[in-house]
Amino acid sequence: MLILIAAASMAIAADDEEAKALPDGPGKDVTVTVCLSCHGTGNIRKRRLTKEGWAEKVADMVDRGAEATESQQATVADYLAQNFGQNSKLRINTAPFEELRSVLGLSVEESKAVLSYRKDNGDFKSWEDLVKVPGLDAKKIETKKESIVF
Repeated sequence: MLILIAAASMAIAADDEEAKALPDGPGKDVTVTVCLSCHGTGNIRKRRLTKEGWAEKVADMVDRGAEATESQQATVADYLAQNFGQNSKLRINTAPFEELRSVLGLSVEESKAVLSYRKDNGDFKSWEDLVKVPGLDAKKIETKKESIVF
């Protein structure tokens, strides 16, 4: 029984960290409630969909068992389109592994290196800080620098 309580506490703490990493804004609380009860933010953050694409994705998740009213679905789709839409920028200081790989086109090794460097050295201040990461292809970062925010 104690093991189950400890595991549940660790899961709640992980969910809190995931929620903190999402950008603040209208709809965040509903998105956290609806989406993070089933999966982490990596599934969300690696996609860059249109508003219609997000609405379809949310409806699909509801069909699979996520609980959300029609109003909540619209709120979640709006939040996701605003923060993870086709033209949204990558928040490098909170981006998880999956988002680094899909949005920046980094390899597994490069993504791990960015996460490790960020953990050891703190937040990046500019794209030039990113090219200091050992093992990272600076050309990949330079070509995507306009799509990164700090």
